[in-house]
Amino acid sequence: MSYSAYDRQRFVREDPAQKRADRDDFARDRARVLHSAAWRRLASKTQVLQPHTDFIRNRLTHSLEVAQIGREFGEAIGCNADVVDTACLAHDLGHPPFGHNGEGALNELCGHIGGFEGNAQTFRILTRLEAKRSRSNGESVGLNLTRASLDAASKYPWFRGESRSHPSKFGCYEADEQVFDWARATVPTGHRQQRCVEAQVMDWADDVAYSVHDVEDGITAGLIDVHALRSRDEIDALAGIARRLYAPQLETAELAGSFERLLASGVIPEQQRPGRQGVAALKDMTSRLIGRFVGAAEQATRDKFGDGPLTRYAAHVVIPTDVLAECVMLKAVAARWVMMTDERRTLQAEQRRIIETLFTLFQEHPDRLDPLFAEDHATAADDAAALRVVVDQIASLTDHRARALADEWS
Repeated sequence: MSYSAYDRQRFVREDPAQKRADRDDFARDRARVLHSAAWRRLASKTQVLQPHTDFIRNRLTHSLEVAQIGREFGEAIGCNADVVDTACLAHDLGHPPFGHNGEGALNELCGHIGGFEGNAQTFRILTRLEAKRSRSNGESVGLNLTRASLDAASKYPWFRGESRSHPSKFGCYEADEQVFDWARATVPTGHRQQRCVEAQVMDWADDVAYSVHDVEDGITAGLIDVHALRSRDEIDALAGIARRLYAPQLETAELAGSFERLLASGVIPEQQRPGRQGVAALKDMTSRLIGRFVGAAEQATRDKFGDGPLTRYAAHVVIPTDVLAECVMLKAVAARWVMMTDERRTLQAEQRRIIETLFTLFQEHPDRLDPLFAEDHATAADDAAALRVVVDQIASLTDHRARALADEWS
């Protein structure tokens, strides 16, 4: 299945005479994300560990790694590489300062106006906040991506409260419904929440990248003891975390068994060695795990859907259960050793205080909003719309700027 002219349509028509004739529509989408201000801000937003050193990953480097994994995986099953690349590069644009902790804080503060969700904020940035194209009346339509690319970037293509399997996740606010419905116009009848293949590729690339790389960063930072991972009590504890947080559909025994097999394979070093030899061993672990996870998904998807190009709604990505179990156990390692420490909890409390402080101050002093958000605030239709602008402003801040503003104003 190839990409049709319908898939290449943009929400607002653009003059072909103003474009390079030798440039593909989907390549142009990718470039628009790369040149966006929202993309550049990811360089100073938390991935797991705070972005304050020269070797720990941030949201921007994470997104580049997701794109590398997703592009190759997508190409292998017949997706357009630029469509997948665009979705992967864009998938975290909506993350506020302090990662998921900041996301949770904002969601609690604005629950009465529709809540906050990083994926819904990504959609809002792509279709409204990141200025590139406008309607004839001057209303921004964001980057004005093609239908295929915008749909591919929709990780949770439904509204708040619509999903039973992901009750806290959603991909669009009600205010952005018009362009969301346009992007999703090709969804098969009766499958309103189905994701296109390209979005599924992006999602698995994201899971693989952060499950593997967060563990690598944790070991590099001295927070994860790879030798301790092999104890029976530790494996059981990790399996409990994995089931509770990431895979309630899997049994703890199944999760524990998958991790034991992963350890037995030799892919995870038995101890962290010093110097370049240790660094090389970690890099080898990363490469082998990524190859293991992506290769298994590619083979399972091909086994089910054949050798032809798998695009849009012609198939779905198949993740073998044993591979999914291994992946979520790695997530549990990062959760237990990095995110659940007392030091981390203290830091997260401080981060939430910063978000709450800014939420109050921007409401009391809308004159402190950045110029573009001040313009949105001045033209807001009602109090809820004005408050949504405050949320947009806070979500746009880097970790450093959020902290600096809270310190300066409080």
